[in-house]
Amino acid sequence: MIKRILISLAVILPAVMIALLWLAFFSPRPPLTTDAATLAGDGSTLDYCRLPELDGTGKNARDIAKGNTPGCAYSHFPLPILADCTEPLPPEADDIRGLWRGVAGDKIGHVERVEQCGHRTVITAGGIIHDYGPNSTAGLSTNDTEGGVTFTIGDKAYCPRTSAAMIWQDKALDFHVFGWGPVVVRRYMDGDQLIWEYADGSITRMNRICRLPEEHKMPRLRGAQLKLF
Repeated sequence: MIKRILISLAVILPAVMIALLWLAFFSPRPPLTTDAATLAGDGSTLDYCRLPELDGTGKNARDIAKGNTPGCAYSHFPLPILADCTEPLPPEADDIRGLWRGVAGDKIGHVERVEQCGHRTVITAGGIIHDYGPNSTAGLSTNDTEGGVTFTIGDKAYCPRTSAAMIWQDKALDFHVFGWGPVVVRRYMDGDQLIWEYADGSITRMNRICRLPEEHKMPRLRGAQLKLF
């Protein structure tokens, strides 16, 4: 009996590991539907203290193509995904739009842009674009990448897949892994600061800034970057 169990585990566990490896690195990602002009544009030139009015006079969130990360990272800080969107925020959401920089806690110096429109939120930082909510080209969840290059095969870089839902709960933005799993990231306002809590236990306090710092125009390479072949 024990021998049969051990044989079964010897077969099942490698199969599970192979399946997870395929899912994380080799399964096809959704097509890149981010507006080409938005990706090509220079988001470092904007004043992020001048936020658009969400007065309902422009596009709704569902009218705009989904933003996602090109490859494992964008080459430079792109223009806002929701620039033409003016749909008002839902009652459960807080307004955390703008450009933020970590000033205290575990990730001092981290910079991120937060966009909101209707039930949609887009966070752009460190080479990645995570977009959740109704859109014109794809599903609700972010269904994107973590951004760090784990390994390369030839000229192709491989970075792990991620997917999350961003759900507002009592004015806090909770990231649920896979869209239905536990909360792994939380963002919320504390006075004039945006608080970022991460699954590793880190907490970062961020202040609003108006201009993208020069060193964040191009993302730095992340991940192990192992060369396999």
